[in-house]
Amino acid sequence: MTMINRCAVVNSGYINKWFYFNIFKVNGPGYTNPYASDMSSPFSDPSTSSSCDGLSGDGWEDKNIRRMFIRKVFTILMVQLMVTFAVVALFTFCDEVRQFVQYNRLLYLASYITFMGTYLVLVCSTTTRRQYPTNLILLSIFTLAMSYMAGMLASYHNTKVVMLCVGITATVCLAVTLFCFQSKFDFTSCHGLMFSLMMVLMLTGLLLIFTAPFGYIPWLQTAYAGLGALVFTLFLAFDVQLLMGNRRYSLSPEEHVFGAICLYMDIVYIFFFLLQLFGSRE
Repeated sequence: MTMINRCAVVNSGYINKWFYFNIFKVNGPGYTNPYASDMSSPFSDPSTSSSCDGLSGDGWEDKNIRRMFIRKVFTILMVQLMVTFAVVALFTFCDEVRQFVQYNRLLYLASYITFMGTYLVLVCSTTTRRQYPTNLILLSIFTLAMSYMAGMLASYHNTKVVMLCVGITATVCLAVTLFCFQSKFDFTSCHGLMFSLMMVLMLTGLLLIFTAPFGYIPWLQTAYAGLGALVFTLFLAFDVQLLMGNRRYSLSPEEHVFGAICLYMDIVYIFFFLLQLFGSRE
C-alpha cells in the first residue's frame, strides 16, 4: 500500500481528535467541559449544574448510573473490536480475500468515504447519536467501514507481524484501562497538551506524504509510528477517564455511542501505528 494511502487512513484519526477539541467545545455547556451537556441530561440536577464545571449533578455521581454507563460503553466497544479483528483475521489468513482487496482499491475508497460520512453524522448530531435505533445502525455501518480499512492495511503485512500487533494492542489496552481505574492522575486535565501532540502528529503525517515521492525514509517512518502509537495510547487513557467520572472532565451518561466511538478509534489507531512500526516497507 502506498505511503499516501497509509497516511490518509491514519490522518483521519486526527480529524476525530480535532472534533474533540472544537465541535464539542462549542456544543457543550462551556469550554471547561466540551464533552457533556448537563442541561440535556435527565440525570442532572438543575440546581447544581454549572456551565463551567460540566456535568456535576447528583445523578451522574450515583455509582449505579456510572457503572451502567461504563458497562454499556464497553459492551458496544467489545462488539466493535470483535467485528474489526475478525475482518483483519479474514483478510490476513485467507489468500483469496487478501488478493481481492488488494486488487480492488475502489472498495477501500468507498469504505473510507462511508467511514468519514457516518463518523461526521454521529459526532456532529447529538440527536442522531442518541436516537435508537438510528444510532446503532449508523454505528454498525461505521464499524464495518473501519473494519474494512483495518483489514486492507493488515493484508499488506506479514501474518506474524499482524498477530504481533494485535497482541500488543490488546496488552496496551488492558494495561491502560487498569491503570486508569487505579491511578489518581487526571489525564482529562491535560487536554491542551493532547491537542498539541495531535497537531504535531498531523503535521508530521503531512510531511511524510509530501516526502513520499522522494523515497522511503526508514528512521522518519519509525519515529512517526512510535510517536503515534504513544500519543494514541495517551488518548486512550484520556477517553477511559472521561467515562469514569470523578475527573475534571466527564462524558454525559447519554453519550454511550460517542464514548464507544472514542475508545474504538483510539484502539484501532494504536493498531495502525503498530503495523507501521513493526511492518515491512511493503
